Amino acid sequence: MFTIGCHLSASKGYLDMAKTAVSIGANTFQFFTRNPRGGKAKPIDEADIKKFHEFAAENGITKILAHAPYTLNACAVDEGIREFALNTMIDDIKRMEYTPGQMYNFHPGSHVKQGAEVGIELIAAHLNKVIYPEMTTTILLETMAGKGSEVGRSFEELRAIIDRVELNEKLGVCLDTCHVNDGGYDVVNNLDGVLEEFDRVIGLDRLKAIHINDSKNPFSAHKDRHEKIGGGYIGIEAFERIINHPALRELPFYLETPNELDGYAAEIALLKSLYKD
Repeated sequence: MFTIGCHLSASKGYLDMAKTAVSIGANTFQFFTRNPRGGKAKPIDEADIKKFHEFAAENGITKILAHAPYTLNACAVDEGIREFALNTMIDDIKRMEYTPGQMYNFHPGSHVKQGAEVGIELIAAHLNKVIYPEMTTTILLETMAGKGSEVGRSFEELRAIIDRVELNEKLGVCLDTCHVNDGGYDVVNNLDGVLEEFDRVIGLDRLKAIHINDSKNPFSAHKDRHEKIGGGYIGIEAFERIINHPALRELPFYLETPNELDGYAAEIALLKSLYKD
């Protein structure tokens, strides 16, 4: 089954997101746990959660993906920023457990001239404080484009974080097609090679989700600017190969393209037409 969705506003709750997803032809969705620039999260509405579970079961919605706010930087120089990141993620995971067995994605962070090795150590220390044995949520490290001092610009950097986390069975990876293209992994001309490298360095069993986005920038630009499907340098032919690849086709795909709901509906319909049952 092709699992495809997009990023939706969580302002009206889980049930509203699920209904919106179904209305545009999606069977999953991604959402921010709170304002993407930080701040407090709205209280969990347990009645809304109950109705969401019922609606999701009736409409085939399985894996949903929460996204941490962009301001979360687990390897910042400033200790106060790192403390904010820690408290935010602890609270987010607590909230995620109201929808057991789902996924929580975050950008590993920016080391801000401390060096990648220091950033990796700080991120792993952060995760060791967040993850606990009973949690059902899988935390995903996102592949990054490599702009500035981002950590996670290579598969090796993600692997280094994973190796330093004690309960790393709770960790996975979200591969962003725009980010890896901009980061120097040629998913257009050498998808098999990229996935073989991912498997060798990290392991395909760790790959849990795909952010499916075209890129406004050419290969290895290290810029990170998303484009609508087919409107950028990756292109429709490459996306057809990506969504049908044996190593990827059963994973959930999440659009983060510059779109409104009607645009997402069109992209979902396009991708569904390219998917080979």
